[in-house]
Amino acid sequence: MSEVILLAVTGAGLGAIYFLVASGLSLIYGLMGVLNFAHGVFLSLGAFLGLEVAQRLGASSWTGFAVSLLVGALAGAVFAALTERVLVQKLYNRHIEQVLVTVGLGLAAVALFDGIWGTDPRFPRGPAWLDETSTIGGANIPNIVFVAIIAAAAVLAAIVLFLKHTRYGMIIRAGVENRSMVTALGIDVRNAFTLVFTIGGAAAGIGGVLASHHFGYVSPMLGQTLLIFAFIVTVIGGLGSLIGAAVASVLVALLQQFANFYLWGTGDFAVVVLLALVLLTRPSGLMGRKA
Repeated sequence: MSEVILLAVTGAGLGAIYFLVASGLSLIYGLMGVLNFAHGVFLSLGAFLGLEVAQRLGASSWTGFAVSLLVGALAGAVFAALTERVLVQKLYNRHIEQVLVTVGLGLAAVALFDGIWGTDPRFPRGPAWLDETSTIGGANIPNIVFVAIIAAAAVLAAIVLFLKHTRYGMIIRAGVENRSMVTALGIDVRNAFTLVFTIGGAAAGIGGVLASHHFGYVSPMLGQTLLIFAFIVTVIGGLGSLIGAAVASVLVALLQQFANFYLWGTGDFAVVVLLALVLLTRPSGLMGRKA
C-alpha cells in the first residue's frame, strides 16, 4: 500500500511540474494558435537564473529559495514577452514560419546556455527541509513534491482568477472562443497576446526552479526535455483548455510513475500509447473544443 501512495503522490508532484510548463503552451495556442517550440527555454533560463540568485543569497535559506522562485518567474516572463514582441507578433497566421522561428530560437537559446553555464549539469541546493521526507501512510514522500503541488495549485488558481475577474482576462477568454469577433469589436488584442506569453513564461520559470530541485539538477536541455511531455499533456488535455492541461498533467504523470514501477520501466511508452488513444477517440482532447 505504501508503494501505491508513494507513486500516487510523487506522480502528482511530477504532474504539477508538467502543468507549470503546459499551462502556458495551452493558453498560447488557445488564444493565438501558436505552437511555441521555444517554450522550454523559458523554463531553463528561469532555472539557471534562479540557481545563480539562490547561490548568492544563500542556497540553503528559505529567503534564497523564495527569491529564486521570483527571479525564475521574472526571467521566464521577460524572455517570453520579448519573444512575442520581437519574433512571434510579426508571424501571426503564418504557421510554418512560427514553427521555424520558435524551433530556431529554442536551438539558439540552448547553445547560448551551453556557452554561459556549460554543458554539464549543475546541482542546486535548497533549504534542508526540501531534501527531507514526510511519511504518509507508511510512504516516505520527498518534501519538494508538496512544494511543487502547492505551487502548481497556486498558479492554476491565480490564472483562473485572472481570466475570470479582470478585463484582460475576459478579452483573453473571448479571444480563445472567437478571436475574429474580439478583433471585430475594435479591441486591440496584441497586448493580450503579449500578456498571455508573459503569463506562460512566468509559469514556466517557476516550473524551472522547482524542476531543478525535483530532479536534482539544471542543464541547458532541461526545459526542452520537459517540453516534450508538456506538448503531450497539452494535446491530451485539449489545446486551449487550462483545466484540461491540469487534469492531463496529473493523468500523464501518474501513468508514467505506475508504468515505470509495475510495467518494467515502460512509463514513456505508456504515455505515447495514451496520446495515440486520445487522438484516435477524441482528437480535440479530453476537454478541448470540438471542431
